[in-house]
Amino acid sequence: MHRKLTWILSTVAIVAGALYFTGRVRATPANGFVGSTIAQGTFGEIEVFNHFVPPSTSTSRERHRHDNVWVSLQKTKGTSDLYVQDNIWQPGGDTGWHTHPGHSLIIVKAGTVTAYEGDDPACKPTVYTPGMGFVDPGGGHTHILRNEGAVPAETIAVQLIPAGQPRRVDVPDPGNCHF
Repeated sequence: MHRKLTWILSTVAIVAGALYFTGRVRATPANGFVGSTIAQGTFGEIEVFNHFVPPSTSTSRERHRHDNVWVSLQKTKGTSDLYVQDNIWQPGGDTGWHTHPGHSLIIVKAGTVTAYEGDDPACKPTVYTPGMGFVDPGGGHTHILRNEGAVPAETIAVQLIPAGQPRRVDVPDPGNCHF
């Protein structure tokens, strides 16, 4: 019985090691991309709720449906790390496939950034240009950001993640995009 248990544990260790190193080898590191932390801070628990509805000058039900409504919720349990990142892509550069443990709010400063989602079998590009903002939901959301233009691209990203966690996690190519 002891010999069988030893064999099972050895086999599990070998398989786990092989999977770990296979994932590490298959990860897709950044190419022509540099991200720099320009500010970082740690926050205690956060509980914020905002609600804004501009006043309507019409009592019509149709008019009310088109009023702007803005709701912002943020609640964390435990401490969080907040990063402000300056990201620069050279033409043809990319972030490599990756994820983050928390969400990111991203603003394009220069050039064009094209996003691809790891779970999109059609590999449909979403293009962002200067002044545009977008959200990376994090939490295992696999994606790659590429500069498919002829000039450098730059973004500023604000990321909120659980304290002490890696800000970025490289992941294997999901195989849905063939660049």
